[in-house]
Amino acid sequence: MTSYTAPVADLRFVLNEVVGLDRVAALPGCDSAAPDLVDAVLEEAGKFASGVLAPLNRVGDKEGSKLENGVVRTPTGWKEAYNQFVEAGWNSLPFDPDHGGQGLPWTVAFAVNEMWQSANLSFGLCPLLTQGAVDLLTEHGSEEQKRVYLTRLISGEWTGTMNLTEPQAGSDLAAVRTKAVRADDGTYRISGQKIFITYGEHDLAENIVHMVLARLPDAPPGIKGISLFIVPKFLPDAEGNPGRRNDLRCASIEHKMGIMASPTCVMAFGDDGACTGYLVGAENRGIECMFTMMNNARLGVGIQGVAVAERAYQQARNFARDRVQSKDLADPKGDPVAIIRHPDVRRMLLDMRAKTEAMRALALYAGTQLDTGRRHPDEAARAAAAARADLLTPIVKAWSTDLGCEVASTGVQVHGGMGFIEETGAAQHYRDARITPIYEGTNGIHANDLAFRKVGRDGGAAAAAFVAEMRATVAELESLPGDDIEAVRTNLAQGLDALEQATAWMIATQKQGDARTAAAGAAGYLRLWGTVAGGWMMALSAAKAMQGLRTPGADHRFLEAKLVTARFYAEQILATAPGLLVPILTAGRTVMALAEDQF
Repeated sequence: MTSYTAPVADLRFVLNEVVGLDRVAALPGCDSAAPDLVDAVLEEAGKFASGVLAPLNRVGDKEGSKLENGVVRTPTGWKEAYNQFVEAGWNSLPFDPDHGGQGLPWTVAFAVNEMWQSANLSFGLCPLLTQGAVDLLTEHGSEEQKRVYLTRLISGEWTGTMNLTEPQAGSDLAAVRTKAVRADDGTYRISGQKIFITYGEHDLAENIVHMVLARLPDAPPGIKGISLFIVPKFLPDAEGNPGRRNDLRCASIEHKMGIMASPTCVMAFGDDGACTGYLVGAENRGIECMFTMMNNARLGVGIQGVAVAERAYQQARNFARDRVQSKDLADPKGDPVAIIRHPDVRRMLLDMRAKTEAMRALALYAGTQLDTGRRHPDEAARAAAAARADLLTPIVKAWSTDLGCEVASTGVQVHGGMGFIEETGAAQHYRDARITPIYEGTNGIHANDLAFRKVGRDGGAAAAAFVAEMRATVAELESLPGDDIEAVRTNLAQGLDALEQATAWMIATQKQGDARTAAAGAAGYLRLWGTVAGGWMMALSAAKAMQGLRTPGADHRFLEAKLVTARFYAEQILATAPGLLVPILTAGRTVMALAEDQF
């Protein structure tokens, strides 16, 4: 199984040349994100990812985590690696220095998080959920809750979880039955069961802080009757240190297709009637609070799609360089050559590379909008960036994870029969990737979120503003020479035409009250958004590469590769965007046409 090398050069290029890290660094509180410091962070994170986490990826897949006498034991080397992770301060990058954070922008944290997820997806899930819990408490926690929990969660000494799903309530949170009863001391008694809880129990940290959705006895039905509670494994004492054990336990861990080392737990709360929870925010307003953590996790899972694609691409590329089979079509009388010489293998590798680079850039761009929406001094600029971040969240989550699975599957194909053999490691990337379109909301849910909430709710205003910005890039590309740029420009313009037409149809269909027809086309609509927005990122990349090629001393080989990859994306991937229109516009005619008993 091949090693992992963090794509530091590409991350640096995207941050500095494509998504505008300099503008983020100019925001209040982001001045620490100077180029030299960010470079150092990327380099050191790359070393930790490749040197510490990546070697454990295969170990974790083979050993898995195990439940023994109520305690989950993580694989060999896991605890030592997590201790190093905490000691190095990696969990604290984007958080408030007043609570022990380093105050770096989320844009930088996203770049670093990609490395953790690429190196070891099962390991990276633990800090991903903890960072979401920190984001939630920073936004909605009381001052006392911040005092007790934030410093320890930010450092990574304690870890956080998200407890939403129940056996009868998958993605339908309105069906949550976990109970919360008011106690005389101002706390609450929690009882019920949650399933699919990532790192719900483990041996890495001294305490686990569960964020639990539950319903009060007098709560209204549905989503509006759900409250949010902090339910720690060990109840903090007066000094905030772990005290007595709370009444909660891991009942079992799931046997899964992938992410074997990440313990996916069934959690039982209040079996003895003594599980203590602390209300976050107001009663019956839990969903609003939890959405802060959910949106953080959704972007994080989108980055997992990027990450597993990068890892699969690296392994496929290295295998293709080494695997000798068949003769070069250009020299049919010669000796067999490495398969990277064959056009179909080249096609697959370029497809993997181009999709990964487009996903990476779009995820980091989403990070810039998140930072700007939180920190820009101008209220109108904050609102515009927040709307852009909201629009991008379902796209980054769903498009990137769909493509992550596709890229990982292509990686298996590049290996041929050896890819189907577990020892090569190519299959693990696919198995690990396959959960990403499912958890943190299935991608169908995100397609509906994009179509109905992010586009339909404001009549397409946020979408129109985004399209206008992408149109401006098309105009700017007209001043750059060369057929590479022309191919990029032409396909981006055609993709935007299709996106505008699909958006107008989506809004008109919803206004007619035809929700089913709109929903039938929603998945294709999200795919169209990702394809075009990713194409915009690649167009910006191509323009910067073209400019760089005119600069003495620039890394011409790197920039030439960027330009070729951008053109490949434009002609082989972005060119499919207009073809998505027919499935979007016509799906409603057939998707619901069959009776249930005809399936």
